[in-house]
Amino acid sequence: MTTQPEPTNEQRRIIYQARRGLKELDFYIDPYVKELYLTASPAEQETFAQMLTYEDPDLLDYFTNQNRPEDEAMWVLVNKIKTWRHAKDKL
Repeated sequence: MTTQPEPTNEQRRIIYQARRGLKELDFYIDPYVKELYLTASPAEQETFAQMLTYEDPDLLDYFTNQNRPEDEAMWVLVNKIKTWRHAKDKL
């Protein structure tokens, strides 16, 4: 297991915002925050922060393929998180 870097104050704020309270979203977002967020590229961290500004029902639609965001970078990140999370379950 790799050690995570110490989060900046901004990263701590994002991590706090990532707590959604919706089980279906937490299934994807919580492990991403715990394992990938702090080592993600600055661009990916920015996209993730932007993603957290969306309403839970919209995010749920993205993660369940009911809809897709207009922002292509966000769609790529949603799919990256989904693919990673489901692969993790198979381990």
